[in-house]
Amino acid sequence: MSMSLNRAQIIGNLTKDPEVRQTPSGTLVASFTIATNHTWRDQTGNKQEKAEFHNMVAWGKLAEICQSYLKKGKKVFAEGRIQTRDWEGDDGIKRYKTEIIVENLIMLNSREGDGATSGYDSEPSYAQQPSSSKADDVVEEEISIDDLPF
Repeated sequence: MSMSLNRAQIIGNLTKDPEVRQTPSGTLVASFTIATNHTWRDQTGNKQEKAEFHNMVAWGKLAEICQSYLKKGKKVFAEGRIQTRDWEGDDGIKRYKTEIIVENLIMLNSREGDGATSGYDSEPSYAQQPSSSKADDVVEEEISIDDLPF
């Protein structure tokens, strides 16, 4: 038996408001970017810092929550699976985009905050992709790259 794990956990700040669209079938999809910072000391002892930008995608009810509550600068914890999609550009060159498909989301800023606070909320707000215990309750929609609105 082989085992595999595809799990990403990110804590960072939104770089802009989420972009929310609908698929042709009416499913909401939110895309946004979370920035994280990596800090270290170089060989000479000088502090160095590098930002990473993570492409995030949330579907359905979670996309609706993102649209309502997430704003540029907000600090969030997001958890999901990493997915890379590919497509051929108008120039005939194959392109790739790696994204985190969000399954859990915790908003870490205080509710009164302006989005610029760095502390954790004493009462974080949780959002989770709904799951079903019955396999036949789950409807998986086949989506091609041409259906994505962004």
